[in-house]
Amino acid sequence: MAIHMPRLIKKSSTAGDVRKGHFVVYVGEEQKKRFVIPISFLSQPLFQDLLSQAEEEFGFDHPMGGVTIPCSEDLFIDLTSRLLK
Repeated sequence: MAIHMPRLIKKSSTAGDVRKGHFVVYVGEEQKKRFVIPISFLSQPLFQDLLSQAEEEFGFDHPMGGVTIPCSEDLFIDLTSRLLK
């Protein structure tokens, strides 16, 4: 059974494809994957915890113009799927 997450978008293209109300994060341990996610996630305590970890580990500067989240892709998808409910 496939899980459909219409508001969570995984892309690998340029910054010009980010829709209004969304922002870019990079997730993954070895290979970073680019996700475009809703700004509304910023107000969620679970996501704020991830951002605090990201700030401690990487800072908020990414050469590709997004935030790097220090967790596995599977954990990130699990967390964001809970935020969409």
